Amino acid sequence: MSANQLQALLRFLSQDAKIPLSTAMSKVKALQTVDLDTPEKISKAHTKDISSIFNDEKVAKQLVAAAKRVSKKRAAGDESALSPRKKRRREKSDDVGSIDLESALALPKSLANEDELANTVIFTNRAPLVLAFAVTLLKHTMPEQPLSSRLSLAQGYVSTTSRARAVSLGIQELSKDEEESERKLGEGQPTATIMGKELKVLKRWGYEWKQPEVVKDPTVQSTLQGNGEATEKGELAENEARLSPNLESIEINPPLWALDLEALRKSNRADFAEANAQAGNQTNLPIYTPQSARAYLMKSFDSPPLSETSVKKPTAAAKAAEKERNLGRLLRALDMLYDSWATTLSPEELDKRTWSWYVKVRPEVLHGAAGWGGKNEVRIGDILALRRGS
Repeated sequence: MSANQLQALLRFLSQDAKIPLSTAMSKVKALQTVDLDTPEKISKAHTKDISSIFNDEKVAKQLVAAAKRVSKKRAAGDESALSPRKKRRREKSDDVGSIDLESALALPKSLANEDELANTVIFTNRAPLVLAFAVTLLKHTMPEQPLSSRLSLAQGYVSTTSRARAVSLGIQELSKDEEESERKLGEGQPTATIMGKELKVLKRWGYEWKQPEVVKDPTVQSTLQGNGEATEKGELAENEARLSPNLESIEINPPLWALDLEALRKSNRADFAEANAQAGNQTNLPIYTPQSARAYLMKSFDSPPLSETSVKKPTAAAKAAEKERNLGRLLRALDMLYDSWATTLSPEELDKRTWSWYVKVRPEVLHGAAGWGGKNEVRIGDILALRRGS
């Protein structure tokens, strides 16, 4: 079974047949074994054959009924039964190709030399800095994950830890009943550990993505922008046809989404359907979208404010370009930090050290609720000083 066929089967089981995703994923191989891997085949199967797999006659009847319904629509070429909203969602989901998605999420890269990096000072608050650390960390602890997954997982970590901090400061309320509700909603879902914290995740079965080759000299294969900055898009475009992950490896270690249990508790499914479609998430469960994580990074790293009377206020485009340059330099410094330790520390040890590294360089703000969301300077030279041998 190809990755696309696997994805189609999971989509049918979870969306059309309304079978919980965790159950659907656990039964895929059994369905494949007896050659029941499409709605058309399932629609012609006996209920008892399905019951032997799911150990539940009611679920078996539900599955066969859904298969017959879907097969009938496909045979007639009829999508008229779909509501306009569902049609738009399906069209958007089908349009999100893996190469397009990963390319659209590319983060800025910098060609600044070490002296330029060391002299760079950025102005930000703490949460996006943690996000930048987490995205870079995952390159080393989960190298099999595409950028879309790393952004989702990193945002999941930042959002859950930020909420826990907000609750402890009295800024946000979370009752024990709400906490228990989220715990139950996450039961049965797999987990991933990031900086010592377990997150509930969704496995993106069937998602094929092409990973760019590592280019050691960024001046050779990069799309340059002003001020010596570059983006990953050039490398992705030049390498997209060269290296594709092994499908067997994908099935063993599939890409992941971070599951947003708070959104699942608060919202009905229609509320997050559009965001899911844009992210390429074809399940009915809300995730931390990579687009929101990227947007947060792109807007969060300003330069220290200058006197209002000293210079002319920059245009919005100039300010956005400045923030992009700062983000590129920050990510380059973080890459240099992790690369310096990667040959000495295991992925688990890198995961453990990341929080202490972040604490050493994070912006100084007021303690407690008064400092919530506060901004201050971060010196990139301080990040470089954390490298092994510095």
